[in-house]
Amino acid sequence: MSVSAPGSSRTEHDLLGERDVPTAAYYGVHTLRAVENFPITGTPISAYPDLVTALASVKQAAALANRDLDLLDGRKVDAIVQACEEIRAGQWHDHFVVDVIQGGAGTSTNMNANEVIANRALELLGHDKGDYKHLHPLEDVNAGQSTNDVYPTAVKVALQLAAERLLQAMDVLREAFAGKAEEFADILKMGRTQLQDAVPMTLGQEFAAYAVMLEEDRARLAEACALIREINLGGTAIGTGLNAHPNYPGLACSHLSIITGIPLAVAGDLVEATQDMGAFVQLSGVLKRIAVKLSKTCNDLRLLSCGPRAGLAEINLPPVQAGSSIMPGKVNPVIPEVVNQIAFEVIGNDVTVTFAAEAGQLQLNAFEPVIAHSLLKSIGHLSAGCLTLAERCVTGITANREHLARLVGQSIGLATALNPHIGYEQATAVAQEALTTGASVHDLVLAKGLLTQERLRKILHPDNLARPHTRAAAAVEA
Repeated sequence: MSVSAPGSSRTEHDLLGERDVPTAAYYGVHTLRAVENFPITGTPISAYPDLVTALASVKQAAALANRDLDLLDGRKVDAIVQACEEIRAGQWHDHFVVDVIQGGAGTSTNMNANEVIANRALELLGHDKGDYKHLHPLEDVNAGQSTNDVYPTAVKVALQLAAERLLQAMDVLREAFAGKAEEFADILKMGRTQLQDAVPMTLGQEFAAYAVMLEEDRARLAEACALIREINLGGTAIGTGLNAHPNYPGLACSHLSIITGIPLAVAGDLVEATQDMGAFVQLSGVLKRIAVKLSKTCNDLRLLSCGPRAGLAEINLPPVQAGSSIMPGKVNPVIPEVVNQIAFEVIGNDVTVTFAAEAGQLQLNAFEPVIAHSLLKSIGHLSAGCLTLAERCVTGITANREHLARLVGQSIGLATALNPHIGYEQATAVAQEALTTGASVHDLVLAKGLLTQERLRKILHPDNLARPHTRAAAAVEA
C-alpha cells in the first residue's frame, strides 16, 4: 500500500476543473465543492450516524447486486463491501462532511458516500486515494445507481433504524407511567374538566391514561414505519431504471434487507415512488401526534405538581436541580419543560416536511435533504425526551395522599355521584349550599336526611366513585 506524506494534497478533477484535496481525506473533489457551496447549518451528515450507516448499506447492497449480475469485477466488489462494512461498524464517519441541508436533492451526500467508499476501497486494493483508474467512485461504487434512488432509500433505512429506538424509548416511558398507575391505584382524587372540579377518579387512572396514550402512539408509529420500508432502489434517475439491469432492483433490495435486517420491498411503480413523499409526510404526522400528546402529558404533570404550597400540589416531581438564581429553595419542573420544547420543535419540523413534500415538481422532489434532517432530528429528540422523562421524572413522582383525600372531601363534585339517588334538583341544591357555606357535600346530605349514613358510605366508596361499572357499584343497591 502506498502512503502519501502527511499534510500533502492530491489533485482531483470534475466537470468544473481541478482542485487540490487533502491527501488524508477520504472524500474527493465533489465533496470539497459541496462543503464550500453549503455552509448552511454547520451540521454534517455524520451528525446522523444512522444516515451514514444507511448510505454504506445501500452501496454495499448495490455492489453485491452488480456482482450477481456480472457487472462489477469481483476484486472491486470485495474492496467496496469491506469499505462499506467498516463504515457500518463506525469507521470513517468523520469524512462524511457535507452539510445535511444542501441543494441538489441529496446529490452531494451521494457523492460524499461514493468518494469515501472508493478511496477506502482503493487503499484496501493497495492504491493511493484518488487513483480512480483502479476503482472509480461513480463508475464502480455508483454503478447502476442515481442519487434519486440511493438517497431516498438510505433516508428510509436511516429513519427505520432511528424509529426502532424511538419505539423502545416510548415503551420505557409507557412502563414508567404504568408502574405509577399501579402504585397510585388506591388513591382517590378529583378529576377536572375545563380546570373545574368534575367527578372523582383515582390517581392511578390518571397515570394509566398516559400509558395507554403512549401505547396507541407506538402502534401508529409502527404503522408509519411499514410505509417507509417500500423503496425505489433501482429506479435510478426518475424511476424508469435507465442504466440499471432489469434484475438489479430485486437483487439490490434483497441484499439490502439482509444487510440491514429490515424487511424492505421494491415499490410497485418506481416512477411514482421516486417523486412521492407521502410516506415521509405520514411519518412526520405521526411524530407530530406523539409530540402533541407528550406535551399535553407534560402540561398535566406541571399543573398537578404546581405549588408546592400555593398550587394544586397533588403530586411531587423529583427535584433534579435548583430552580432559581434569586428565589431560595425554588425547584422547577425542568424535565417536563424540556419535553414540551422538544414537542414544539417536532411540530415545527412537521410543517417543514409538509412544505418540502408539497414543493416537489414532476418526477423528483429536490427538497428531500430538509425532509431527512427534520425527521431524523424529530425522532432523535423524541427518543431522548421519552427516556429523560421516564428516568429523570416519572419514576420518581410521589403522591400527596392526605392532600388529595382532603380535596375530594371538600369538592362539590361529589354531588354528581348523588344524582341517581337524590335527583338532579336536590343534588344541585346541596352543591350550591356546599359552595356557599364551605360545608361538605357529605355532611349536608346527612344533615338534610336525604340518605342514610350507610347508604351514603356505599355511594361514596372509592371503588364506586372511580369505577362505577365494576361489580362494586352493584353493592350500592344492596
